[in-house]
Amino acid sequence: MKSRQIPISSNSCRICLVRHGETAWNTERRLQGHIDIPLNDTGLSQAEATARSLARAGMQFAALYSSDLQRARQTADAIARAHALAPAQDARLRERHYGHFQGLTYDEAEHRHPEHFQRFKAREPHFAVPDSGESLVGLAARVHEALEEIAGRHAGEAVVVVTHGGVLDIVHRLASGQGLEPARDFAIPNAALNWIEHSEGSWKLLAWADESHLRDALDELPDT
Repeated sequence: MKSRQIPISSNSCRICLVRHGETAWNTERRLQGHIDIPLNDTGLSQAEATARSLARAGMQFAALYSSDLQRARQTADAIARAHALAPAQDARLRERHYGHFQGLTYDEAEHRHPEHFQRFKAREPHFAVPDSGESLVGLAARVHEALEEIAGRHAGEAVVVVTHGGVLDIVHRLASGQGLEPARDFAIPNAALNWIEHSEGSWKLLAWADESHLRDALDELPDT
């Protein structure tokens, strides 16, 4: 990926974002949200493959950040071992909270809560699924805040961030200038590499969904 080889200017921060490896609930298309699900065997293998790929890239990473949920922490731990980094956990990098959809498959959520599911699928920016759910606007605010802090802390450096599919949906839109409402037209596979850069107050998308290091990758998120 050419973007990894371009020198980083002193006022820029380059971030490689990694979605956690596969879980059993990913294979079932079950909404995890804040429920703390571990990686399955495939996910553990994907995490190791990602760590090896980043090591082969030849880039020196200044820091490693991770969501505090187990599936992200396990993925970050594999990267940490390969790069001698101590993962810093940040709850703002957590998956979106899906309210009473959490624990359900997408089909179950649509069947049990059809009105709420249609609003969720329509990507209404201010809609939050009942029972502590989080709106897209709320999710975007905390993700933007976390990334801005990381970028400000690491000017002239590259860092790795391990997070979740919903967060990466927000990140792609932030870096590409796309709004929250349009249906998603980009992939978010487990354990793929996604590169963005912050420079002079703005974000730029460098490369996305690099899964060349993986034999199998699963993107079970809805195309919304």
